[in-house]
Amino acid sequence: MTPGQPAPKLQLTQTADYREGYANSVQMRVSLWDFFLLFGLANQTAPDAVTIQNFQGVFLSPQQAKALSNLLLQNLGQYEAAFGEIRLEAQGGAQGSVIQ
Repeated sequence: MTPGQPAPKLQLTQTADYREGYANSVQMRVSLWDFFLLFGLANQTAPDAVTIQNFQGVFLSPQQAKALSNLLLQNLGQYEAAFGEIRLEAQGGAQGSVIQ
């Protein structure tokens, strides 16, 4: 978009296979060309066991990943300003501390 040019009208639509879901697990793989986010549901089945059922994978370009990061940081800041700090606890594991 060039300076002085009006922003294009944005129209949002949904594909026939659109769906929404809840995820309490997100895993990420990164390559030179893209970021892959794998969404799932984590369920602690025993004191020492967690089962994760993955249900959706999404590929993002590095540019879209950075834009998503900016949106998340902005909205998390607003959320914490309204409701208080979100604290993450490190879980000890074989590979050291992991934020889950």
